[in-house]
Amino acid sequence: MAITVMQRVEMKYLLTAAQTEFLREHLDGYMAADNYGKTTIASLYYDTPNFRLIRTSVEKPLFKEKMRLRAYGLADASSPVFLEMKRKAYDVVYKRRVQTTIPQAERFLSGGEDLGEGQIDREMTAFRDYYKTLVPTCLILYDRTAYFAPDGDLRLTIDECPRYRTDRLTLTDSLDGTPFFEDGQTIVEIKLEGAMPLWLARILSAGKIKKSSFSKYGEAYSRCLVGAKAV
Repeated sequence: MAITVMQRVEMKYLLTAAQTEFLREHLDGYMAADNYGKTTIASLYYDTPNFRLIRTSVEKPLFKEKMRLRAYGLADASSPVFLEMKRKAYDVVYKRRVQTTIPQAERFLSGGEDLGEGQIDREMTAFRDYYKTLVPTCLILYDRTAYFAPDGDLRLTIDECPRYRTDRLTLTDSLDGTPFFEDGQTIVEIKLEGAMPLWLARILSAGKIKKSSFSKYGEAYSRCLVGAKAV
């Protein structure tokens, strides 16, 4: 069954190409890549016309939230996509997601038909109605390999070639974008519900991998959307 509600702590790290290779080698025996292998993920972020959501987020408040439409690979009008509402409060991440299609999501986000009558649908409707006008503002793409620990809730993802677009804001056009990095850096996220296992902490220490703060949407906003008006 697809996971529709998530509550966890997420930690981010920026790795060099050498650190990424070190991490992959040392995860062997502890974690395994999932059955999807490397997958291109495209997330279309929705915001108010004056970028209220991301402007709030980059100020690093105790509470922040965002809305995005996510596809795995290039999508079309009939492809399954996922509307996600992500909130972070006191370093704990809460995510809600609903499977839908692009036309249905667009009608919902423009104030048309609701998604359904379930609790998650109602939460997303309340989010939309609170912000009143939500429009696509930024497309974030990356090539992700996800790892899992067979005996627990630990998840780890490695995002290669993270990139963005602020034009052609659609999940159906292409998977290209402007790279965030030019030197093979990757973004690693560790996601867990409890404490970090000692073996993983030792791997991070041995690889000199230190926790960082990096928001893909926030970085794209700071690079080219500050002072712009969403369309």
